[in-house]
Amino acid sequence: MATVGMRLVEGLAARGVEVVFGIPGVHTVELYRGLAGSGLRHVTPRHEQGAAFMADGYARVTGRPGVAFVITGPGLTNALTAMAQARADSVPMLVVSGVNRRDSLGKGLGHLHELPDQAGMVRALCPSLRVTAPEMLGPVLDRAFDLMLGGRPGPVHIEVPTDVMALEAAALPPPAAVPRRAPEAEGLAQAVARLDAAARVVILAGGGARAAGPALRALAERLDAPVVQTVNARGLMFGHPLGVPASPSLDAVRALIAEADQVLAVGTELGPTDYDMYLRGGFPDLSGMIRVDICPAQLARHPAALRITAEADAALTALAGVRARQAEGAARAARCRDAARTELAQLRADMPAQLAIVESLRAAVPGAIFVGDSTQPIYAANLFYDHDRAGGWFNAATGYGALGFGPGAAIGAALGAPGVPVVCLIGDGGLQFSAAELRCACDEGLPITFVVWNNAGYREIAEAMAGAGAEVIGCDPSPLALAPFAAACGLPFSSLALDPEGLRSALRAPHSGPRLIELRVP
Repeated sequence: MATVGMRLVEGLAARGVEVVFGIPGVHTVELYRGLAGSGLRHVTPRHEQGAAFMADGYARVTGRPGVAFVITGPGLTNALTAMAQARADSVPMLVVSGVNRRDSLGKGLGHLHELPDQAGMVRALCPSLRVTAPEMLGPVLDRAFDLMLGGRPGPVHIEVPTDVMALEAAALPPPAAVPRRAPEAEGLAQAVARLDAAARVVILAGGGARAAGPALRALAERLDAPVVQTVNARGLMFGHPLGVPASPSLDAVRALIAEADQVLAVGTELGPTDYDMYLRGGFPDLSGMIRVDICPAQLARHPAALRITAEADAALTALAGVRARQAEGAARAARCRDAARTELAQLRADMPAQLAIVESLRAAVPGAIFVGDSTQPIYAANLFYDHDRAGGWFNAATGYGALGFGPGAAIGAALGAPGVPVVCLIGDGGLQFSAAELRCACDEGLPITFVVWNNAGYREIAEAMAGAGAEVIGCDPSPLALAPFAAACGLPFSSLALDPEGLRSALRAPHSGPRLIELRVP
């Protein structure tokens, strides 16, 4: 007999799922019965938050939903932080949980892992779907994948009551195709007309353009337009004369945007963590922009002269017939890059040294995926840094900003891109949020280099408190003694002074599985 839990796993496999992250429990036994013999790889984190962070990293690298299995109650609440991070960064993630028996829900009977309203709690964050009968399973899976992939991506939750999980279920029908939204011809024609009339175009590219690199470069070259890349778009224009891998929070980038006579914004929510990190206001008027986004609700949130609802790649490809021109785009981009780098040093004296560390990492491990946590060199590089792999730079220091994101997301990324080196850059404070996940990297034998920026505390927060004239309190948690910690995890370990050349040398040493490198910050 095949149960609902077993058929659910079959349904995931039919939709292209290859890896599941999760910690089993008594409420999910039928899911795990289904995993046996399914061909799906199961990865066991050390915490359900880690499972969902792994699903996040996997999804960012593959473009396919990352999947986590968690238990009812605490398993799901542990995963909520990572689900919120995925929502902020538009990452497709499916979290499947149990829930208590149908006849007990909402009654407060004191069942194990009981919540007053588990689905209601999740719906404040993202869609939550419940399977209450075997025949609902196929339609619920179709709906979940449509929500994750048919519009703006994000997390979706499916819960299955324990008494439904074990019911007999018939084989599922083939998955429904996820519809794709093509841009409307009228909007494209208006966009071409506006772009043809412009002399100095600037393109703003966000995370929604991550899969549209070739089309973005082709259009930028035809328009001779500088391309400003937000954090989640870094790597799309690596080394390109038209690339501006710098934050629109910087005055140099704002000046470039202000000088444009047409702005084309593609796949960016225009949020303050990218566009006004220091909450200064004064951003150039964008009400005349052409805006492309997959989400109609997102398009409605800012004034624009023209809004086009479409996937970035489809829209950029359709705009390829615009008039070609020479607009000194490379010179404009170069001036902006130079000014942005100078501004970085003016913001804080130690930022150039932090950026040099990140650039040393890139030089030592070319083509790697860099996964960051909220730590000082990540903040510096988010302001100005050009990565050498499209989609290979992402971190939790924007949007939701969850500490402890790095290790789990790096594990998911390594599983999503087999054979590609992964570098996880994390602070000593952030590491203690999810240190146990390093052991999971050992279990899986993944080629991840964990680089710990050890400044013995929450230095970024301490400096913010001091800058605000507040007494610095609570920012000095003692760091782990990393040598014995690495030994306990079975990780090769090295400890270095803050020296880019020494770091490059350590990184070039051959290794097959994970390793830990400490950077001692004065």
